[in-house]
Amino acid sequence: MSTDVRLVVCTFGSAEEAASVGRTVVEEQLAACMNIVPGVRSIYVWEDELCDDEEVVALLKTTRDRFDALRDRIVALHSYDCPEVLALPVDAGHAGYLDWVAASVRG
Repeated sequence: MSTDVRLVVCTFGSAEEAASVGRTVVEEQLAACMNIVPGVRSIYVWEDELCDDEEVVALLKTTRDRFDALRDRIVALHSYDCPEVLALPVDAGHAGYLDWVAASVRG
């Protein structure tokens, strides 16, 4: 079973910022929902400096057709200069849930 649903992964510096962005993109029907997962430790190099930061991961559900608009809105609202916004295809899932995602993000 193939679907047009996408799981979007994004990190934020705080749960409050993630929730603010989440409320906006859900209200604007760019994402059906956002799950905020606290307690993530991210280790990476940014501008030639090794960073070791506490972050939260946000998991958003949208469709292929709405991803570009969702990505652009997250980037516009995000406090990071270069936010992580990755879309992963959903190959299969509960049909009722996938239908709900698609219905929730109709523009």
